[in-house]
Amino acid sequence: MRIDVITLFPEILSGPLDASIMGRAQRAGQTEIHLHQLRVYATDKHHTVDEKPYGGGPGMLLKCEPIFAAVEDVQAKASQPGRVILLTPGGTRFDQAKARELAALDRIVFICGHYEGVDERVREHLVDEEISLGDFILTNGALPALVVIDAVVRLLPNVVGNEASTESESFSAERPWLEGPQYTRPEEFRGWRVPEILLSGHHGKIEKWSEEQSRLRTEQLRPDLLKTSAVAAAVPSGGCSQ
Repeated sequence: MRIDVITLFPEILSGPLDASIMGRAQRAGQTEIHLHQLRVYATDKHHTVDEKPYGGGPGMLLKCEPIFAAVEDVQAKASQPGRVILLTPGGTRFDQAKARELAALDRIVFICGHYEGVDERVREHLVDEEISLGDFILTNGALPALVVIDAVVRLLPNVVGNEASTESESFSAERPWLEGPQYTRPEEFRGWRVPEILLSGHHGKIEKWSEEQSRLRTEQLRPDLLKTSAVAAAVPSGGCSQ
């Protein structure tokens, strides 16, 4: 997978992307991540990328010319064009299902917003999709891009050492619940013991206990997930609910 990120702040992404799983994935050739400074594509001597909005209003907007030029240049760097995604508070809420969808692509091009947003012509004529992390505002789109990239790249084949772990995590496709409690050595710490069932060696009982704990935790912290999974289970394969 090739990922291109167009941003005013590539330095926000460069450090984290070179570390841990993201760094190893790049060094192993499992993904290519390229950062592009938007100001490079401005045509005036001051490298201006923003202007006041027509009609008045607070703040500044990113101009369409440098964004179009950046995306067109980046798309030409590989034989296959990538899906162009704008990180913006008004986008579709990002979740694990969307991460799996994006992980199946060969290329993604992220546009990181800034200031009060982008010229509307970018949305209308350049962007394929808009993504948001949630109902809150950040200074710019570099941090959301970093989060989305991390969630996507770790789903690529062989990136995570034990791929079974990505299938049993919270929000997995098989069971979209929260993970239940987990323990490791020592068996006792400050008087708090590991549940005996986990020390029993009875894999069937352990699996049943873990599933029940997962359900209870989801019920306590995210009951909406139980409703969503119940609706999905009630819909026949290939059908739809009315």
